[in-house]
Amino acid sequence: QVQLVESGGGLVQPGGSLRLSCAASESIFSIYIVGWYRQAPGKSRELVAAITSGGSTNYADSVKGRFTISRDNAKNTVYLQMNSLKPEDTAVYYCNVDILKRRGSWGQGTQVTVSS
Repeated sequence: QVQLVESGGGLVQPGGSLRLSCAASESIFSIYIVGWYRQAPGKSRELVAAITSGGSTNYADSVKGRFTISRDNAKNTVYLQMNSLKPEDTAVYYCNVDILKRRGSWGQGTQVTVSS
C-alpha cells in the first residue's frame, strides 16, 4: 500500500521561506500526477501546485511566482519550495496522487504557520 508522508512545515515570519517534502513509500512519482493541497481553518482544501510525470507544473493564482513544485524520482520525493510567505498561506499542507485522493486517503499533513 502506497503511503505519502509530508514534512518540513513550521513557523515562519512573513516574507520567509519553507521547503516542504512529500516522501512516497513506493516509486510512483514517475507515473502519477502529484499535487500539493492546503486547508486553512474554516476553509475547504484547495490545490496549490501540481506536477505531472513529465515534469509539467501548475499553480494556483494565489501562489504563482512564490511557490515551486519539483520532483526527485530517485528519492521518491516531491518538494514544495515556498518563498515570500504571507499570513494567508497559513494552513495544513498535504500531498497526494489521484489514485489515493479518489479513495479519500489523506495523510496527516504538515502545518505551516506564517506569523510575526
